[in-house]
Amino acid sequence: MLNTLLSGDLPRSRTLGTMLALVVLALALAPFIATGARPLNTAATICIYIVLVASYDLLLGYTGIVSFAHTMFFGIGAYGVGLGFAGMTPSWSGAAIGLVAALALALVLAFIIGLFALRVRAIFYSMITLAVASSFAVLASQLSDLTGGEDGKTFDVPDLLSPANEFGEFMGRIVDGKVLTYYIVFICAVLIFLALLRIVNSPFGRVLQAIRENEFRAEALGYRTVLYRIAANCIGAVAATLAGALLALWLRYVGPKTTLGFEVMTDILLIVVIGGMGTMYGALIGTALFILANNYLKSLMAQAAGAVAGVPLLEAALHPDRWLLWLGILFIVAIYFFPSGIVGKLRARA
Repeated sequence: MLNTLLSGDLPRSRTLGTMLALVVLALALAPFIATGARPLNTAATICIYIVLVASYDLLLGYTGIVSFAHTMFFGIGAYGVGLGFAGMTPSWSGAAIGLVAALALALVLAFIIGLFALRVRAIFYSMITLAVASSFAVLASQLSDLTGGEDGKTFDVPDLLSPANEFGEFMGRIVDGKVLTYYIVFICAVLIFLALLRIVNSPFGRVLQAIRENEFRAEALGYRTVLYRIAANCIGAVAATLAGALLALWLRYVGPKTTLGFEVMTDILLIVVIGGMGTMYGALIGTALFILANNYLKSLMAQAAGAVAGVPLLEAALHPDRWLLWLGILFIVAIYFFPSGIVGKLRARA
């Protein structure tokens, strides 16, 4: 059954299998493992970014497409749901209409961007996607009446998902609308991830990998590689749009910095490299490590600095304000010891 669920793509490493099981189990029980808003928000962010990174790995790791427009689709999904919920009385029908409109817009833009592959390749294609994404970010900021501009837009959700709506107590925690929202995000993330895993392990996915390795040979075998590249672009865009919709549902806020900023794109690239390109499980492991470091490294450094208080150089080096420096060092160490990513290294060792 597990082999069917994972589309025949088993971890093939006991260490990797253990790591994956721990991450999934931690995310499944996150509301009951730790109390407070921060751990739950961290777990929800991990779920959302797993989908976002996996959808980008479909392009970069499996097809060899370097695109900088992925955050645009992420933002389209978030704005679609956010604008759908915005109003006097938020309704599921409004959110559904917003999501359908976002998916339709994402598909159209992904198809148009994919058509550029007919004429340009490599860095030229990447620059086109960067220009399109930047233009969309500027447009979202300029349409302040609709999108809220640089400040973004805060909206309400139906009463079912309100924290004030309590369903009872389970394992010592009050199950309310926020916990229900988390499990909606978690279940949707699992389903989308499994769908992407099925796609990359299907005959379609094998053709994408052939295009990545040698597009000319794949074309010589009779495959219309441009159509496959456009299809991969559209599938990745749909998954990223759904990830954006989950983010808006969780945050109850949508803004250009949380979805359309270039910092989000660099985070995606870092996670793909850390986890391992061309491995869907790399999105899961890389995202968990990166988001945890992003949220808790500064706090850990503050504790460490307090423990070595009085040691001038060491205390200064561990000052919480230098957490980005240590995050960069950890990234360099990860690349040095895991050049093919954590998942790639573990599978090669196995």
